[in-house]
Amino acid sequence: MKSTTRRVSSSSKAKRAKSEVVKSPSRVPSTFKNFIAKYPELGRAHERVAKAVEGAGPLDAKTLALVKIGICTGAGLESALRSHVRRAVQHGATHAEVEQVILLAMNTVGFPRTVAAWSWAHEQFERDGRSGSA
Repeated sequence: MKSTTRRVSSSSKAKRAKSEVVKSPSRVPSTFKNFIAKYPELGRAHERVAKAVEGAGPLDAKTLALVKIGICTGAGLESALRSHVRRAVQHGATHAEVEQVILLAMNTVGFPRTVAAWSWAHEQFERDGRSGSA
């Protein structure tokens, strides 16, 4: 599996230094790849904003991914949710932690959207299990 290196901010005092290098798989949806190929400057701008936002506060990579799962649940973003599920697990989140983040959305975004997000997460767990990355 190909991997990319990116910098992630973290404030976990004992375990991680600020701006730790983390390897993450470069599995990106083909639609995103095609968009970035056509509009490379927008891709670079998107990456710069993402890095700036990640470094703007004390959250570690696992927590950032879990928060993004919650955002994706509320917005109904299947592809992004799957991506952040993968990242959260890579950064040490358990399946139970991912599920709880999704369940927390139920009273705010509704039962159908929560069930859909839960099913997307489980499909991603299964995919990652088959590819050996879970």
